[in-house]
Amino acid sequence: MPRMTAARAAVEILKREGITNAFGVPGAAINPFYKALKEGGGISHTLARHVEGASHMAEGYTRAKAGNIGVCIGTSGPAGTDMITGLYSAIADSIPILCITGQAPVSKLHKEDFQAVDIAAIAKPVTKAATTVLEAAQVPGVFQQAFHLMRSGRPGPVLIDLPIDVQQTEIDFDPETYEPLPVYKPQATRAQAEKAIRFLLESERPLIVAGGGIINADASDLLVEFAELVNVPVISTLMGWGTIPDDHELAAGMVGVQTAHRYGNATFLESDFVLGIGNRWANRHTGYNMEAYTKGRKFVHVDVEPTQIGKIFAPDYGIASDAKVALELFIEVAKELKAAGELPDFSAWAASAQERKATLQRRTHFDNIPMKPQRVYEEMNKAFGPETRYVTTIGLSQIAAAQFLHVYRPRHWINCGQAGPLGWTIPAAIGAAVADPETPIVALSGDYDFQFMIEELAVAAQHKVPYVHVLVNNAYLGLIRQAQVNLDINFQVNLEFENINTPEIGVYGVDHVKVAEGLGVKAIRVTDPNELGAALEEAKKLAQEYQVPVVVEAILERITNIAMSKTVDMSNVTEFEELATEPGHAPTAIRPLA
Repeated sequence: MPRMTAARAAVEILKREGITNAFGVPGAAINPFYKALKEGGGISHTLARHVEGASHMAEGYTRAKAGNIGVCIGTSGPAGTDMITGLYSAIADSIPILCITGQAPVSKLHKEDFQAVDIAAIAKPVTKAATTVLEAAQVPGVFQQAFHLMRSGRPGPVLIDLPIDVQQTEIDFDPETYEPLPVYKPQATRAQAEKAIRFLLESERPLIVAGGGIINADASDLLVEFAELVNVPVISTLMGWGTIPDDHELAAGMVGVQTAHRYGNATFLESDFVLGIGNRWANRHTGYNMEAYTKGRKFVHVDVEPTQIGKIFAPDYGIASDAKVALELFIEVAKELKAAGELPDFSAWAASAQERKATLQRRTHFDNIPMKPQRVYEEMNKAFGPETRYVTTIGLSQIAAAQFLHVYRPRHWINCGQAGPLGWTIPAAIGAAVADPETPIVALSGDYDFQFMIEELAVAAQHKVPYVHVLVNNAYLGLIRQAQVNLDINFQVNLEFENINTPEIGVYGVDHVKVAEGLGVKAIRVTDPNELGAALEEAKKLAQEYQVPVVVEAILERITNIAMSKTVDMSNVTEFEELATEPGHAPTAIRPLA
């Protein structure tokens, strides 16, 4: 039997589980693993500037391509605690990432050793499993189980904590005979599919709600096939955006209290049956007024996680199943019904959804200086085509992006949906670009998100990772300021100050262009909306020429209110800006204004 250190065995298992890339920061307690990584070869490593950044890179890497699992590595103590936010983000959005941490020697774990912390206990609430391995011979089994857990059922992250002496201990292990464990996923039955379709047959105005579970299951093509077969409009959730192209005749927009379309909400409120597939009824989608969301309509809920069914509200029927398996059965049943002439004709209902899409639009074309943010998204729609992958996290910038941008393919909207940590965007964009360098990436940040982990731009410069980063800057915590309006305060949300080194930017404070350039990337500042299109085109060229990120900073008006519900009620959304009343008001809308 071959003998090797437990660390080397772990590296060999990573390779046999399909891992080709890792993100991390070395340190004393994880150095034996890094030695094994170097000697084992076959795994490229991206050195992050912050360990939290490495965890977000791992998530972006996972989400860019079906089958990917991002790996992040850090030393003991604060490295592990820094990655907790990344683990929380991953478990909240059902994203598998593997976090590997170093640890003090086993004999020192109870002696308050330097940088020794019970990271497994800390990580347990935000992982599918978190284990400190105390016996070197257990390392292969723990890694094997980790991949099994990450891929089975509802996907999610795992943490493995390796004491330094465990890493260095030699064990018997034969990589050549290693095999991954079979993956388990719940599967719908034919009887369950028939019962779900029966609800559809009995309805007059049905909708499909397509969630991120469809993307996780790599089943977007099946979703579109099923929707076309039954001719039922599709509402995408924020995590499911891209399952059906925005310009598809059955794409009915998004629903919710923030990241929603006027036409999406209006169509939903007219529906009488909703088939939710791979979604979790997130509160930004349903709102808190569950009566408004559920009254007058029946629900069938399909989810890979059995305990997700009934968590928010009790559906009329629930199916615990992988989205791909369920959709395959739905298609099978629907084809038989169509052949027998038993599928209802929903064409008038589907046409009404498209009519709303062509009339209920928000205005984007403003010539104001400083810019209104709506104009930025209009220019982005012009500059970036259907092949573009967007990466963003939270804030008014993300909410407005969901209202105005267009997404045409699965995995082309990579958004931190539930956790929403500021700073997520830059490292997640890097991870996605490493995973799929052929797809153009456009990251989007408000000024505060951009500043949180701005040092990771140096990682992209060092490793030659090009992408365009649109930065909308109003020197404000815009979403928090808007939330404070209901409390009649405007407190501790102002970021403005006069920068003594850059007086020309006035009260906008941080000179993002200088900081970005100091980190080795290119940057362009734009103050006139009529110059933004040219700046975006120049950014695309510079990114390819220099193989680094290019930041395009748009200087916005200080205060803008983006449409959302003040009462967290999807039936009561406040529109703060002028609405589109003629085609020139929303020139990049999916359907021309009717």
